Amino acid sequence: MTDLKDKIKARIANDGPLTVAQFMSVCLSDPDAGYYTTREPFGKDGDFITAPEVSQMFGELVGAALLSAYEALGSPKQFELVELGPGRGTLMSDLLRMASLRPPFLQAARLNLVEMSPRLRAIQKKTLTRFALKPEFRDGFRDVPDGPLILVANEFFDALPIHQFIRTTEGWKERQIGLDRSGELSFGAGTASLPEEAVPQEFAQSPEGTVFETQPASNAIAEEIGARLAARGGVALIMDYGYLKTAPGDTLQALYKHAYDDVLSHPGDADLTAHVNFEALAAAARRSGASPLPPLSQGEFLLRSGLLERAGVLGTGKTHQEQETIRDAVERLAAPDQMGNLFKVLAITGNGEVFSPFDSAA
Repeated sequence: MTDLKDKIKARIANDGPLTVAQFMSVCLSDPDAGYYTTREPFGKDGDFITAPEVSQMFGELVGAALLSAYEALGSPKQFELVELGPGRGTLMSDLLRMASLRPPFLQAARLNLVEMSPRLRAIQKKTLTRFALKPEFRDGFRDVPDGPLILVANEFFDALPIHQFIRTTEGWKERQIGLDRSGELSFGAGTASLPEEAVPQEFAQSPEGTVFETQPASNAIAEEIGARLAARGGVALIMDYGYLKTAPGDTLQALYKHAYDDVLSHPGDADLTAHVNFEALAAAARRSGASPLPPLSQGEFLLRSGLLERAGVLGTGKTHQEQETIRDAVERLAAPDQMGNLFKVLAITGNGEVFSPFDSAA
């Protein structure tokens, strides 16, 4: 049993059950034992490998898309380049290397890394040491200076707390984590209700036991980003795993030592995430005046951006083993049965600008 599990049990015994959102928050962000505050989650020695860690091609093609966006915006003389949740800085490193092909982009950019962890900030700073553009660290998006915005977020929203509601004979009740008769953590239904009008009509009469998720924390940040884009101009590129249309289902999951784990088994030692509702994210940005473009699957985004061509260039003159490694990376990033379909890419613009590889909004 982890120290954090003991701490959570004591809190529940004293104050009552936790919502799923509260449970996620303490597991990921507890200052003494939270997953992101005390662990190295990324790479082979962590619990998961993100797309930028799979291959440099991912960050390079994201960089190419942002260069296209910069030109679509009219090449502003100054803008805030922002990454939410930069991990080890790998994505930004590859992005900046691609951006070096357009010196005006780097000359106009001020780099903002939204990261609260002092440990990760140190890693990110070291990763980006070789670039002339030095990062300025922010605790949250609200701390980013005013001005035009070019923002990227890869696997950021999936770690934000969600709320879950379960269909009962008395309607949709908030799902909670409490203690069972033996004193172990267990799921149950609380007394707080989700208004029927908050659930799409086609799911309103779902069978008992159906789970419906909401993501107010993610939507609030999307609204903030959208408001900035609408007021000051710019684009945001959001990449994460999730679904394009609102639907019921329990997507809360734990990853522990590169394997799926019971959500309640290893608080603080396992990564907790939930699938992102991209329809809700786009709607939140639209409410604040921004213009989302039709989202793409990660596979579509990368293939349209030139993944195969870039792989061919990287493989030229390499050994057979090196070429196989590149082919494996292409497969992992873009194949429908790997990251290609599960991950989605949403572009949000301030004034409806269209940039490669996206289509115009309907």
